Formats: sequence, structure tokens, C-alpha cells
Amino acid sequence: MKSGIIWVVLTCLIITSLVLVSCSSSTPATTSSPTTTSTSLATSTSSTTSITSVTSTALTTPTTSIIPVTTTATGNWWDSLGAPEYGGTMTIRIANDITCFDPYQGELLTEVLTGYMEQLFTPSWTTDPSVQNYQLSFWDSSFVTGGLAQSWEFTTPGTFVLNLHQGVYWQDIAPSNGREFTAADVVYHFDRMCGLGDGFTQFAPYWSTVSWLQSLVSVTATNDFTVVMKFSTPNPDLVLESMEYPDVSTTIEDPDAVAAYGNLNNWHNAIGTGSFMLTDFVDSSSATLVRNPNYWGTDERYPQNKLPYVNGINVLIIPTASTAEAAMRTGKIDIMDGVSLQDAQSMGKTNPQILQIGTPQGNAVTIDPRNDKTPFNILQVREALQMAINLPQIASTYYDGTCSPDPSTLTSNYMTGWGYPYSQWPASLQAQYAYNPTEAKQLLTAAGYPNGFNTDCVVVNTADLTLLQIVQSEFTSIGVNMAIDPMDLATFSGYVVTSHQNDALAMRQPGANSLGVTYYPLRQFAKFESGQSGDIAMVNDPVFNAFYPQALATTSTDDLKTVVTNMDQYVAQQHFVISLLQPMQYSLCQPWLKGYNGQYGATSGPAGPLILYFYGARMFIDQNLKP
Repeated sequence: MKSGIIWVVLTCLIITSLVLVSCSSSTPATTSSPTTTSTSLATSTSSTTSITSVTSTALTTPTTSIIPVTTTATGNWWDSLGAPEYGGTMTIRIANDITCFDPYQGELLTEVLTGYMEQLFTPSWTTDPSVQNYQLSFWDSSFVTGGLAQSWEFTTPGTFVLNLHQGVYWQDIAPSNGREFTAADVVYHFDRMCGLGDGFTQFAPYWSTVSWLQSLVSVTATNDFTVVMKFSTPNPDLVLESMEYPDVSTTIEDPDAVAAYGNLNNWHNAIGTGSFMLTDFVDSSSATLVRNPNYWGTDERYPQNKLPYVNGINVLIIPTASTAEAAMRTGKIDIMDGVSLQDAQSMGKTNPQILQIGTPQGNAVTIDPRNDKTPFNILQVREALQMAINLPQIASTYYDGTCSPDPSTLTSNYMTGWGYPYSQWPASLQAQYAYNPTEAKQLLTAAGYPNGFNTDCVVVNTADLTLLQIVQSEFTSIGVNMAIDPMDLATFSGYVVTSHQNDALAMRQPGANSLGVTYYPLRQFAKFESGQSGDIAMVNDPVFNAFYPQALATTSTDDLKTVVTNMDQYVAQQHFVISLLQPMQYSLCQPWLKGYNGQYGATSGPAGPLILYFYGARMFIDQNLKP
């Protein structure tokens, strides 16, 4: 079928409008909000962009009143999100069953434990989204603030000192019975994770290959609220971006509970310092969290307000997106994210009152050629395939104008201040990504393929097959005939990722692609590093392989940024993989849930627990709007 016909058909199929409204309230409130500062050797520039419900045990609304505040001439950016109020219960959905309640076991399928345990670091709740994009998984260390840690610094390269918050207490549950949280608890956590002491001599199996934990030499308490961590690496960013990343590696468990029960695998032994307490769990069905009446924290935006605002959080385990969306339509869940454009458009038709916030997908869609196989080991061939694709037309027609038409290099264009965004590319490099089938044919002729060639693309069947068919049609226009071979994820993983049996092109499922990644920079270097399992393009380039050692040798964030920029520029020049676009996905929020403005990790993905640990304590329910 000719590409023009496909475009006409797709244009008819795509709904042509999407109404996006902000999650806001008409009752503004303003207060000055002091910020907790942290110091480190690293300096950085800010990143800019972009079913049956379960009823929890009712708790008494706290007597702490919310002090009225007056809007100033300038106001605070969060005023439009509404004035907080206490009461009500939030209901969220997670896709996977909860099988782990102990950070020792790893970060997978542990979504609920951060509802009652806390981490050392948190996102800065007061940072303006125009300065730091809440919607990305990456938080510049300048905009990370203290959770259990109040402040921190590198006193010397490799020596990291944590000063803990005082007045933090374990929940009033045996065996700790509300005792104060101290530095010894942090030491115990890392000793247990890394086999460094407190009777632990072996690495926790899950964490044994994690580079930043492997570089941890010792952890000691110099007093009740100061922890000194010694690392074998002098690179501050390796430590900071790993410790500040919202996973469970710095989620602190109760040593008394571990001593009493041996491990925390049984949910009945749940205890932490967090704003909620786990009171019930039904396997493959639900978890129930209720307010911790003795929680120590206050709202950074309204520091006179004790947290949390809601009485509890119901967690519903709903594996399929369609079932979750049905629950969203009927008001049985309050929030969900990771919703596709088409599903968001459908939701807008049936439930226009549900608020929708567009957020960039975690990486760009790519097609990955085998760089070690003919003809894809020829740069001109990879460049020709890129030039055969009309990215602006895909953006405007297939994605209905909801995403940027720009290609991406390894680091996402949304991570301004990091990497090499398309807007900074010279015209000569931008021309290599511009739609130009005539030039593409000339490149193929120069590479020895004047009549094109036949090839195939192995694809995960959950990937966007319609988009791949558009690419298939456009390749035909330059003489490249591509067959499409769908596989389920397990088969694809074995065939492509593990054994590398494919010999041409491959396309992964959403969230696993090679370009436009929005997460922490040091984790991006493995994408094309020779020997890494994620390198399905089979790149073995000595110039690229040298970037990670260079990054580890840096001692400041500015120096690391230079290495990341150089790496991204090289990736764009070499066309290791074919860049498509970075589509938007959508977060859905019921109109009565306030305080949410598209923060990353609402209900799914590695940072999904953020809505339990951090955001959930700070969001609130407008009782006048909730039916």
C-alpha cells in the first residue's frame, strides 16, 4: 500500500482533538515556605521542560487546623492547586501484585512498602515546575530535598556525610513502639544491604551488582543523627543520582522488626516512620494504608500543616489497563498514569470531567538495527533509513499534534541542561534527520545498495505496530522492503535481548527504547556500551565505550554534563539506532483529588511508590466535589 493512502486512512482513524485541562481549584492559598538546603561538591544547572473499591479504617480527622493564608501580589505557583483540607480516602491502582515487603529483596513488586517506610531523600515539593519538570523521573540534585535526611555534603571526595532529621519516630507498633529514629538505623540498613556489619557479611542478592552500592566501603554513625558513608569512587554524581533516585535502595526498614522476625517478607510485620500504616493486604487484590497519627512531617508548601491530609490510601491491584480505565470512569479510583493518547481521547469523550495531564513518555520510540551486521554496519545505510521517515508528519497526523516533531539523541530533549537537545544541533546534523527520500536513495547508492534491499524487523507485540507499518511504507519508498515479525515479550527477550539471534532490525515495547531517556544521566551510558544486555543494536564503538570511564572520572556535575553532551552528540552523529518520536502519555485525575499536577511516578513504574510515600501524604480530597 502506498504511504499516501496509509496517511489518509490513519488521519481518519485518529481522533483530531484532545482537551487537556489542568488539575486546579478556584480557592487559592499562599504562604511562605522555607526550604531545606543540601550541599555537595557537585554543582548543577536546573533541568527545564516537561472492581470493587476497598474502604480503609476510618481515622479521626486531626485537630490541627489549617491556618488561613492570604494571597500576595505575586503568590506561589501552587496556589492554583487549591487550599488543602483534611479527610477522605485516596484510591489508586497498581498493575502488579505486591510480592515483597522488604527493601532487602529488591525494588520490584514492592510498591506498597514506601507507603509506611521512608527514604533518605525526596523531591522538592516547593520547586516551580517551570524550573524542574515534575513529570520526569530525573531530579537534578539541586532540587532534591531531605526526607529522613535533613542535609548532606561531601566533606572530601568519596566521603558523604548525612545529617538526619531529629524528632522522627517509628510507628507506635511493636517491637519499636514509637522510639526515635537514629543514625544507627541508617547504618543497619546499609550494613544489611551490603554485608558491611551488624552481623551481615554478604551482599543482598538483588543489590549485589548495583555499582553505587558496590562502591560503598563503610557506613558509620558519629552521633545519634550523623552518618558518614565512605565510597571508593570520588565521583559525587554516582552517589547522588543513585541515592536520590526514587527507588527503595534508600528506604529504611526497622532494625528491631528484622531482629524480631528475621525478615520483613510478611506484611503483618510492616512498620516504618512514614505517614501511613499498612493495616491490610489481600493478595492480588488490594492493600489498605491508614494515617499514622504520630507522623513527624509537615507540608513544605504550608509548613504549619501536619501530614498527611487524607485518612488513608486504598491500593487496588488491577493488572489490565482497560479494567483500570473502567474503574476510573466510574470513580472507583482517583488517579492513574501511563494512559495512551487514544485511550485519553476516549476518556475525554465519556468523562470530560476527569482531568488529563500530558507527560512525555520515558523515552523515544526507536528501531534498532544490528550495527554489527551487513548492511546496518554502514553509517550511510543507517542515515538513509532515518531520512526516509517523515517525523513532522507522524507528529502532526499520527500523534494528532500532541508531541514534538523533533528526533532525539540518547538523553531526552526534555532534560534541558543535560545532553544535546535537538534545538542545539547544527543545521548539518539536523539535515541528516530531515525527511528526504531523494537524499536517502543517494546514500544507499553510495553504500552499494542502489536498488535497496530486503530486511525484517522483530517487534514486541505490545509495541506500536501501526506506527511500525507507517515506517514500513516509508522504507518502501527508498527501496527497502521490511517484513514485520511480532513476538510476545518473553520470546523477544530470549531471541533478541539475551541470545541476539536477530540479524536485522528490532523494535522494543514502550518504555524500553534506546533514545530520549528521561532518567539519571549515569544510567544512560550503558545503552550502547559493548557487552551490556540493553545494547540490542550491538554497538561496539571504542569512542562510545570511553565515555563512561570519562564520566566516572569527573568530580563535578558541570564536568559530567560536558561528558554527557559529548556522548549525546556522538550518538546523534553515528545513527546507532533510528529515532522516531517521543510521544506523550497521559495522567488521569479525578476532579476532587487536589495537589496533583502530573508528577512522575503517580501509580506505575519504578517510581510508582512516590504517590504512597511522598505525594500521597501531600495530596488532598475536595469533599465538596467527591460524590
